Amino acid sequence: MVKWWDLDNQHCFKTMVGHRTEVWGLVLVSEEKRLITGAADSELRAWDIAYLQEIDDPEEPEPKKIKACPEIQDTPESEDSTLEADDEKSEDRILSCRKAGSIMREGRDRVVNLAVDKTGRILACHGTDSVLEVFCILSKAEVQKKMDKKLKKARKKARLNSANEEEDPETSVSMTLQDEILRVAKIKISAKIKSFDLIHSPQGELKAVFLLQNNLVELYSLNASLPAPQPVRTSRITIGGHRSDVRTLSFSSDNIAVLSAAADSIKIWNRSTLQCIRTMPCEYALCSFFVPGDRQVVIGTKTGNLQLYDLASGTLLETIAAHDGALWSMSLSPDQRGFVTGGADKAVKFWDFELVTDKNSTQKRLSVKQTRTLQLDEDVLCVSYSPNQKLLAVSLLDCTVKVFYVDTLKFFLSLYGHKLPVLCMDISHDGALIATGSADRNVKIWGLDFGDCHRSLFAHDDSVMYLRFVPKSHLFFTAGKDHKIKQWDADKFEHIQTLEGHHQEIWCLAVSPSGDYVVSASHDKSLRLWERTREPLILEEEREMQREAEYEESVAKEDQPVVPGETQGNNYFTGKKTIETVKAAERIMEAIELHREETAKMKEHRAICRAAGKEVPLPVNPILMAHGNISPSAYVLETFKGIRSSELEEALLVLPFSYIPDVLTLFNEFIQTGSDVELLCRCLFFLLRIHFGQITSNQMLVPVIEKLKETTISKVRQVQDAIGFNMAGLDYLKRECEAKSEVMFFAEATSHLEEKKRKRKNRKRMILTLT
Repeated sequence: MVKWWDLDNQHCFKTMVGHRTEVWGLVLVSEEKRLITGAADSELRAWDIAYLQEIDDPEEPEPKKIKACPEIQDTPESEDSTLEADDEKSEDRILSCRKAGSIMREGRDRVVNLAVDKTGRILACHGTDSVLEVFCILSKAEVQKKMDKKLKKARKKARLNSANEEEDPETSVSMTLQDEILRVAKIKISAKIKSFDLIHSPQGELKAVFLLQNNLVELYSLNASLPAPQPVRTSRITIGGHRSDVRTLSFSSDNIAVLSAAADSIKIWNRSTLQCIRTMPCEYALCSFFVPGDRQVVIGTKTGNLQLYDLASGTLLETIAAHDGALWSMSLSPDQRGFVTGGADKAVKFWDFELVTDKNSTQKRLSVKQTRTLQLDEDVLCVSYSPNQKLLAVSLLDCTVKVFYVDTLKFFLSLYGHKLPVLCMDISHDGALIATGSADRNVKIWGLDFGDCHRSLFAHDDSVMYLRFVPKSHLFFTAGKDHKIKQWDADKFEHIQTLEGHHQEIWCLAVSPSGDYVVSASHDKSLRLWERTREPLILEEEREMQREAEYEESVAKEDQPVVPGETQGNNYFTGKKTIETVKAAERIMEAIELHREETAKMKEHRAICRAAGKEVPLPVNPILMAHGNISPSAYVLETFKGIRSSELEEALLVLPFSYIPDVLTLFNEFIQTGSDVELLCRCLFFLLRIHFGQITSNQMLVPVIEKLKETTISKVRQVQDAIGFNMAGLDYLKRECEAKSEVMFFAEATSHLEEKKRKRKNRKRMILTLT
C-alpha cells in the first residue's frame, strides 16, 4: 500500500491499494502532479494527483490531461477498480489520486531504487541485477507534437481505407502513458548496483554515477536526445579500497605501514596519511605478517598456499604449497628467523627464512623452507608462539587448545572448557597468560604455568573473531560479530571500554607494536583506525555509561505502547510503563466492571419492583459500602482521582478500547455536574488523542462526543471565570493588606527589579549620548 500523511496532525488521510505486491520505491514527477511507484513485479505504475485547490477551482483544467485536438479523447488505463471507488470517498477533500497507466520494465525482479533527476525529465530505476533502465518524461509541447503526428497518421490511414475520398472521416486517437514517458536506454554495469544518482544537462547529456556492491564507483554518460543513445563508461574509482571483505590485518615494525588482504588483493596503507600506497593481486588471503625488515610480506591463503611478496617492486616472489586445506593461521617466531603455520589438513608446519639465488638475477632474494611438521588429530584453527619461543599453543576443531614444547614437540598442556571451537588466541608479552576467544562468545584467561583457567568472561553477543594483547601489558582487545571492539584487563578481569563504529561483523584487528594504534576490518567494507589518547580513562564512568546504554537498550527492546501518529522520542507523555501503572489500569477496569454490574442490577431491581408492585430492598455492594455507600459512578470517579498524576497517561494507554465507551459516557455525566473538571478534561483529551481513529469511526459514540463537546466548553469556561474571579479577589486583598500595614508585599524583590530597570535605562541613555 501507499499511504498519504498530513504532517500537521500526523494523520493518514488516504491509502492507495492498487498494488498487488510490496511497494519498494516511489517518486513524484511532473511538478508533483504525478506519482510513479515501483513494486515487486516488473510494472511501474503511474498515478495522476489533483490537489484541493485544483479540485475546488472549476476554471482550472484537470491536471496532466493533454489533448491533441478537440476530437482526441483521453482514456487512461484503469485496471484496478478499487482506486476508482476510492476516489469517490471523502478522502478527496485533500487530494485525489487516479491511476494513469503502467510502464513495463525489462527486469523481472523487484525495484530496488527509483529516482528522478533534478530537472524532472529523466526517470531511472534498477532491480537486484546490474542493469539501470532510463526513461524520459516528455513536456506538454512534446506530447502535443507527438499526438499531432499520431492524429495525422491516423487520419491519413482512415482516408486510405475510406471508400469515399471526398468525405473527411472523423478520426480520434487516445493518449496513453507510453506517449508521455519514453524508454531511452538501459545501462549495463560491471556489478550489482547499490545506489545511483543522475545529472541531466540542458544540452541533453545524461550522467549517471553508480555505487556498486563490490565497493566500486563508476560514471556513465549518454546523450538522451539521440534516438538510440549508447551509454559510455567515462571513469571509475577502483584503487580506494578492497572489492571484498578484508580477512587479515598486520602492522609493520615501525608502526607506519598497515597491510590489509582480502579475497583478491593486498593493499599497503600509510597509517599517518590513510592513503593506499601499494596494491598487489593475490589469492583468497586468511592470515599475514610483515617479514622482519618490512621489505616483504607473507600471505596465507584459503587454498593452503604461502605467497611471498616484495613491497618495493610490488611483485609476487614465490608461491609455496604449504597445506592441503585452508591455511588458517601463522605466527612469527620471537627470534624472527622463521614462523609456524596451521591449516585444515590437521598439520602444524615450521618454516625458516633463507636467501636463495634467483633464476632471473644474480642477486639473492628471500625465500622460506619447511623444517618440521607436527601432525594432529583435528583441524588447526589458530597457532601462537610464546615470547620466549619455548611453547607453541595450537587451537583445534575439538574446542581445545593444546600447548607443545617447541624444541621437542612434546605435549605440555591441554586447555579445555570452551563449548565451541577457539577462533583466536594470544599470549602475553611475559608468557604468563594466554587468552582464548571462541565461537561460544566467551573469552577465557589461562595461566601458562599450570594451564588453569583464571577467569571466563562473557565478552560479546556473538562469536569472538579476533584477540590481541597490547604489547608490554596484560591488556587485550577482542573483536566480535556483534560489531564491537572491547578492551579488557587480564589481571583484574575487568572490561575497560568498548569501541563502537562498525556497522557489520568485525573479521580481524591488529595492534601496533607500540600499542598506540589499533586497526580493524569489518563486513561493512571499511577499515577503521583507532588511536590511544592521553586522556585518563576512569573505569567507574565507563561502567556507568555502559549501564546506561544497557538500560536504554533494554527499554528499547520492550514492547512499549506507542501513541498512533507519534514519532519516536516525541511522546505525548514522559512516564514509563511500571507495575504501578499496570495496577492503576487494572483498578480502572475493575471500577468499570463494577459500574456495569451495578447498572444491570439496578435495571433488574426496577423490573422486580414493578412486577411485585412494591419496593423491594436492594442488596448493597460491599465495595461501595466500604467507600461510604457511594454510587457506582462516584466509585469510578474516586478511582480516577486515586491514580497518581505521573501515572495517569500510562494507565489510560494500557486501558483496552472496550472500556472507552463507558468511560466517555461517565465523563459526560461527571463534567455536567462540574466535579473535577480539570482532571476529567486531561483524561478526555488524552483518550481522544490515542483512540482518535476508533472513536471517529464508531457511530455509537458520535452523540456522546457531541454532548462532551458542549458540556466541556461550557464547564471549562466556568472554571476559567472562577479562577479569574479568585485572582482578582486575591489582588484586592493584597492591596488592602498593604494599605493597612503600610508594608509592601515582596518589596525586596520589587526593589531589585526596579534597580535593574533603572540601570538598563541609564546604560541606554549613555549609548545614545555617545552615538
